[in-house]
Order: sequence, then C-alpha cells, then structure tokens
Amino acid sequence: MLMYAMAAVGILVVMALALVRGFLGPSVFDRVLAVNMVGTKTTLLIAVYGFLTDRPDFLDIALTYALINFVGVVAVLKFVERVADPRAPEDL
Repeated sequence: MLMYAMAAVGILVVMALALVRGFLGPSVFDRVLAVNMVGTKTTLLIAVYGFLTDRPDFLDIALTYALINFVGVVAVLKFVERVADPRAPEDL
C-alpha cells in the first residue's frame, strides 16, 4: 500500500510541475504539451488509485480518460493549426 501511495504523491508532484510549465510556456505548443502531460498523469493517477483501493476496475475508467485526452489534444492541435494558417483548405 505504501508503494502505491508514494507513486500517487510522485504523480501529483509531476502534475504540478506540468501545470507550472503550462502557465509559463512561451508558445501554444508548450501549453498543449503540458495539458497532454497532465491528462496522461491523470490516467496514471486513476490507475494507481484503483490499485490503492483494491478496485482494479478503475483501469477501464483510466483507459477511457486516456482516449478522451488523446482526441481532445488532437482536436486542439488541429484548431491551433487552422488558426495559425487561415489559407489552409477547409476539407481537412
């Protein structure tokens, strides 16, 4: 149990550092990368919490969250790409 608790604390520390990077990022891509990292670490935190509470069915929730995070980041990057180059074709 102590190992899972220590892993959860480590994940929370890394999430805090990623949030700092997101707020201080000089470019939009640094901020998107920080948001993606927070989403990934949230997935890990859900999985660790599931094992910490002896409920491994939380892995299904973690995988669903990971898929939503991936689709969301791709959508944001497409939006940023579209705003950066308004001459891009509309059918992409």
